[in-house]
Amino acid sequence: MSRVVIAPDSFKGTANAADAAAAIARGWRSVRADDEVLTRPMADGGEGTLDAFEAAVPGARRMPVRVRGPVSAPVATYWLLLPDGTGVVELAATSGITLLDPLAPLDAHTAGFGEAIAAALDAGVARLLLALGGSASTDGGAGALTALGARFLDGDQSRVPLGNRGLGDLAVVDLAGLRPLPPGGVLILGDVTNPLLGERGAAAVFGPQKGADAATVVVLETNLTRLARLVPDISPETHGAGAAGGTGFGLLAWGAAMGGGAALVADALGLDDDLDGADLVITGEGRYDGQSEAGKAPSEVARLAAARDVPVALVAGAITAEPRGFAASVALTGLAGGTEPAMADPLRWLEAAGAQLAGGIGVVAKS
Repeated sequence: MSRVVIAPDSFKGTANAADAAAAIARGWRSVRADDEVLTRPMADGGEGTLDAFEAAVPGARRMPVRVRGPVSAPVATYWLLLPDGTGVVELAATSGITLLDPLAPLDAHTAGFGEAIAAALDAGVARLLLALGGSASTDGGAGALTALGARFLDGDQSRVPLGNRGLGDLAVVDLAGLRPLPPGGVLILGDVTNPLLGERGAAAVFGPQKGADAATVVVLETNLTRLARLVPDISPETHGAGAAGGTGFGLLAWGAAMGGGAALVADALGLDDDLDGADLVITGEGRYDGQSEAGKAPSEVARLAAARDVPVALVAGAITAEPRGFAASVALTGLAGGTEPAMADPLRWLEAAGAQLAGGIGVVAKS
């Protein structure tokens, strides 16, 4: 009998982390019914972070809030209040790309994220954990800061429109009216390490995912550059400033500190302890690519497992980069015969992936 820990992130847009973990577990048990299988849904600051904290922290409470969505249509959502007075706010739940169809790369904004943060401050939270990832916008966090009291003005001293497009007319950034941080400060749960600008920046790397063609990426970059020049004391090269369309940059300007989303979620889950005596850990995400090693959930799970000499297997919707450090890997696109069938019935193929890994346990697990 083996002990197997299943700790995937969400498969964005198709399956949340809890459902993904359960499906992989079903597949595993269909082959090895006597094994001890623990499901530990993970997150890295992107979509599903609230769910992960809610599952991991007894007494966590959902706090409903209504905010402007990524193009200002109202969104009914929530933030999480933990028993120690910490508030957890998730950008994907307020200003996320899954809330928007069609995409609007120049006009989507983060004002709703700022409104949810303001609601948590109004409730008197002792500190804030802000989960970045899954954003629809590339506004440098200007929308969120606007909701928190900042002013972004054009040459006539009028407020510029929300979204990256508005940053094209930006002449003055006034941060004097920003709300104070809570007593325990603000920690960013970031899922990427990219800077704000350049070939690894928010526009170049993530703009195409948000609907930007090559010409639009140039506009996004130009407007973010204008913003960076007008915000004092924060370097656009700062680690993680490009997270969530540059929202990391805006939050750093507010005074927030950058943290590792996956590491903090893993700590809250007690994942390190769950790996004691494990023979195998299975992790995964929707797309394993060149960004996956930069602080995302599978890389953190693999790091913790390596420290305990536990083999790690990867399940991903698609695998487009070499999965280094994994004893085995399975792509749902390979099992299903393509992207469309994999996305049409992801739980079926996640279950099939679990069964395939269970069939090969002699290869991937500790003997």
